[in-house]
Amino acid sequence: MSDIAAATPHLSSGPIMTTRHFAVIGAGAGGLCAAKNLLARGIEVTIFEVGTRIGGLWVYNNDSGLSPAYRSLHINSEAKVSSFIDFPFEPGTPLYPNAARMERYFRDYAEHFRLTSRIRFSSRVKAIVPDGSGYRLDIEDGSSHRFDGVVVATGHQSVPRHPPQVQGFAGTYLHAHSYREPELFAGQRVLVIGPGNSGVDIAADVCSVTAMTWLSARSPVLIMPRLMFGMPQSRILMKLERPFLPWSVRLWIRTKLTRMFHGQMEQLGFRTPKGRTHPISHPTLISMLAWDRVRAKPGIDWVEGRVVHFVDGTSEEIDTIIACTGYLTALPFLPEGTSPVRESYLHLYNRVVSPLLPNLFFIGFFDVTGGSNIRMMDDQAEYIAAIVAGAIKLPAPAAMEQAIMADKAFQESMFPGTPRYALELDPVRYRKLLAKDYDRNGVQHTRPAPVERALLRESAA
Repeated sequence: MSDIAAATPHLSSGPIMTTRHFAVIGAGAGGLCAAKNLLARGIEVTIFEVGTRIGGLWVYNNDSGLSPAYRSLHINSEAKVSSFIDFPFEPGTPLYPNAARMERYFRDYAEHFRLTSRIRFSSRVKAIVPDGSGYRLDIEDGSSHRFDGVVVATGHQSVPRHPPQVQGFAGTYLHAHSYREPELFAGQRVLVIGPGNSGVDIAADVCSVTAMTWLSARSPVLIMPRLMFGMPQSRILMKLERPFLPWSVRLWIRTKLTRMFHGQMEQLGFRTPKGRTHPISHPTLISMLAWDRVRAKPGIDWVEGRVVHFVDGTSEEIDTIIACTGYLTALPFLPEGTSPVRESYLHLYNRVVSPLLPNLFFIGFFDVTGGSNIRMMDDQAEYIAAIVAGAIKLPAPAAMEQAIMADKAFQESMFPGTPRYALELDPVRYRKLLAKDYDRNGVQHTRPAPVERALLRESAA
């Protein structure tokens, strides 16, 4: 008998499993809502968590070693539309909660849906091995356990992608994944590479103690204000960006609004994007640029010792480089030849289903273009649970392959062809794709697609 059944009283202690039993790898946002939705469909669940805390990447100083959370981290989307659909934040939660509040929120979610007792902490999964009609999970402690299926919720922000341009740098180098607080860099000349969400956060954070901070942006970027006219910018965009508007018009709206509050990106040393990019906003970075605590730089050309040369011909002597250059997706526990990772893109049907291995699912491997990652994971979890329960019948493998290639073609046509955008996901289009499978199987939707718009409209009223 599996020691899981013996150690957890809610599982059957008999030698024959009377219900299907799934493993969920990871006790972060994706793993928790996957487990909750599977349980709601009558599927037994055991969650394997490598660390000792609930919350995944939102846990500051997580002993899993996988979290990139820094002390000043806050969510980027408004709290009202960033919670699980059936578990809102408690009254009094700030518009943009910090990492500590997020960790507490996930703990509360796990307790509310009775998930905590199903978590095996300090349990790193070494291998997922096909075993008859199911899978065997080999754990680092030497134990093995068999399941009918697996949901992988390990996240995609734990293996840093390092920029080749910094090779040979003689100063201190670290990736954003290792950044925690600014005090270590007091009095230094610091270069932050990459104007993404973590890049603008860290530049605005560390500049409070440095002698000077530079922010290097190789590509165009539109840094929008977090608040507009006294309210979150998402509510303003909801009023202006009607669903029927093409992306070019939406970009024009965003650019004009940003210019009203921040001026032109070129005035700050950046370039205004002409095409679709991942949305960036920050409450204080523009002020730091105006106060000359942060200076903008273009991409790096080459490095000589501690001198960094930029593509515009300028150079600066740098003490520390902090690379906010994204992550590699690593799934080392999968059987050889079955990983869905194709360079940076994941070869998965509707971003969750492996065409090669039945009953192996993935959740949370995306970056949302506007909207909440947590709310989108909720949609994925409900979709996975419907498939496992048999409510949704998947297309034939050939049809799934065709759909995957169509999704990849859309990705390449809409977003820049860089690794940063390989996991980008348009929430409106994606929910329509999921809805097709619900409709094809005659399954009633349990939540409407435009959830964020409805909630934001309610907030703005």
